[in-house]
Amino acid sequence: LKNTTDDALPRYLTSLKFKQSHILADVRLGLGYAAVAISGVTFYADYKLGWDATKSWTLWAVIAYFIINGALTYWIWGIEKGKIFTGQTHSSFISIASSVTKHKPIYSLKVHCSRSGSDIEMLSLSAPFTRWFDSDGYFVPTPFQRWLASEIPLVGEADPLKVDSRSADYRSTESVDAQGTVSTHTSAQASTERVQS
Repeated sequence: LKNTTDDALPRYLTSLKFKQSHILADVRLGLGYAAVAISGVTFYADYKLGWDATKSWTLWAVIAYFIINGALTYWIWGIEKGKIFTGQTHSSFISIASSVTKHKPIYSLKVHCSRSGSDIEMLSLSAPFTRWFDSDGYFVPTPFQRWLASEIPLVGEADPLKVDSRSADYRSTESVDAQGTVSTHTSAQASTERVQS
């Protein structure tokens, strides 16, 4: 369910003229291909030249392989952190990361939005998969697109016909202004919490 939904989100946003940045994926692929290339070259050299001729190279290849795989692991868990879309439209930037808690059919998004010259807005959204998967398990794009357009202001501005003012899923919003002041708003609460960072 998560993978299908994750795949649908970039397709929808790019159809709305959001320009997707592929830097995160490119670095991940580059590190992965480098590790595979080291393995392939080491295997080929060992096959052609024999163990005695390649054992000193093999040691360095193994060390390089583990360094590259360590960097890849850090990149996936420390930098990407579940990001499924990073992009921009006009003078606005958006970054979206998804997650699912094990054994809970709830899809959660962390969204960072910023407009030129304004505060960074951070949204936390959650909704059950049953909103956009039918009873046979098929993905239905329109309810998913309607949910995104209703909950994420930048998406709603790009696709106003899909905005549903009756959307009642959980949403938490944080805004960070130029002075570092964080404002938190939750759809379940009317109060606003201000924290100086």
